[in-house]
Amino acid sequence: MTGSLPFFVLGALLLLGAVRVVASRDLVHAVLWLGVVLVLTALMFLLLGAPFLAGIQLLLYTGGVITLMLFGVMLTRRHHEIGVDIDSSRRLPAALASAGLFVAMASAIVRTKLPAWPPSAPIPAIEIGRAFLTDHVVAFEVLSLLLLAAMIGAIVLGRRHDFGDEPEPLYGKGHRS
Repeated sequence: MTGSLPFFVLGALLLLGAVRVVASRDLVHAVLWLGVVLVLTALMFLLLGAPFLAGIQLLLYTGGVITLMLFGVMLTRRHHEIGVDIDSSRRLPAALASAGLFVAMASAIVRTKLPAWPPSAPIPAIEIGRAFLTDHVVAFEVLSLLLLAAMIGAIVLGRRHDFGDEPEPLYGKGHRS
């Protein structure tokens, strides 16, 4: 039990951070809490003996995605107007759906036969890369197309209301470039 204490503490912190992501009324705060959750996820990978996944988590998600999201939020013209109205009228159905999902996942975890821990030998990163580019190349490419489609869709939806607007000047009145 003593060896699993850091795991449970980290899991509780992860849940707290995830709740703060969805409960934050300010979009910038939600993105910052998401960054905390992603860093804690990388620490969880380290505790589970997966340093490669922890590094990828930190580099790609925490470093790249959070930076991109913060730039996107902070560089929009109306970032100070962006707020989230939390509708509390559907808390009971949301809580029931969450509890049902938790029960389904917990029962699947309990019924799953897990291999002996720790694993026999860590898998080197070169083997993971080789598996991505040989055995799982179709899934890897489908995922890249899905991410590209999501990015294009987000750009189209985000810029739809701006097509008729006049662009704002980069500098204030009276500034000479």
